Amino acid sequence: MSFTEFQAPANHLIDTVLPVRPAMVDRGSAERLKPGMLDEVISSGSAKAMVLSQRQALVVGDALWLGDAAPLFETLQAAGGPLTAIYLGRTLAASSVPEQTPIVLFVPAEPVPPGAAGLPADGSWAGFREVAARLGAMDTALFVEASAISNWHATHTHCPQCGTPTVIEAGGWVRRCPRDKSEHYPRTDPAIIVTVVGSDGRLLLGGGGPLDAKNYSTLAGFVEPGESLEQAVVREIGEEVGVRVTACQYLGSQSWPFPASLMLGFTATTDDVEARPDGVEVTRARWFSRAELQAAVLSGEITISTRLSIARSLIEHWYGGVIEDLQQ
Repeated sequence: MSFTEFQAPANHLIDTVLPVRPAMVDRGSAERLKPGMLDEVISSGSAKAMVLSQRQALVVGDALWLGDAAPLFETLQAAGGPLTAIYLGRTLAASSVPEQTPIVLFVPAEPVPPGAAGLPADGSWAGFREVAARLGAMDTALFVEASAISNWHATHTHCPQCGTPTVIEAGGWVRRCPRDKSEHYPRTDPAIIVTVVGSDGRLLLGGGGPLDAKNYSTLAGFVEPGESLEQAVVREIGEEVGVRVTACQYLGSQSWPFPASLMLGFTATTDDVEARPDGVEVTRARWFSRAELQAAVLSGEITISTRLSIARSLIEHWYGGVIEDLQQ
């Protein structure tokens, strides 16, 4: 069907989409272009800073630790080693931090022990997966943003055109080559993630690794250059499980900065009743009715994605409610 053949009313939004989560910070893309703005923000006295090193953030209890940016910048620099500073934005009304508070990210080259260089003694270093279930919406948003931008800096230190070390500009959101003057921006790799539903309403889930493994989830894959999202859905599902998609619909997205993905959620339909795993990315594939899936999870026969992931949201969108987990 062509775009012009779609007969829904103008600007019609279908009601079967995942909820839109509000932004927690205004990233200030225009503000950060001002020369010297990051130095001004750090020295303003009102800025807060989170600390991230080697993909781990400093946390205290069930929250990210946010310190006063100005004194923390000085103590971390004095502790030795290079320190990268990045502007994350100003907090919005939905945030748990007072509105319009500037937030910056400090990335020391090596983790600093808690209690040293101005860091709290009761803090600890933790990866996102370790603490995500305990974090509030604001801390989750900051952790994801900080992880994505710091991952990019860690892997794009040199100009891809001439190999010259690049310099950081625009509050940490641009790297410029001083030799050929080219500018380089953070990259995001789009990936589709899909619930595949048969004509009988059953859901197809798959998994990799050993044939006797219990983990099952939605199917996913990266979008290739020159490919639309819908084309990627059709191709990936065909490649991974040998199923022909007849239609698909976008439902929502989730940033997944490990290292730099944007997960674009779809639901798709098929008339096929047999799945043929490719044996590489997908080694197991199985159809579930709603009752079968809930029973399999509660019995411990299988496990499905955690509630932190868009995969779980997509599965529960198909299910029509919350899937109860096995209580350990």
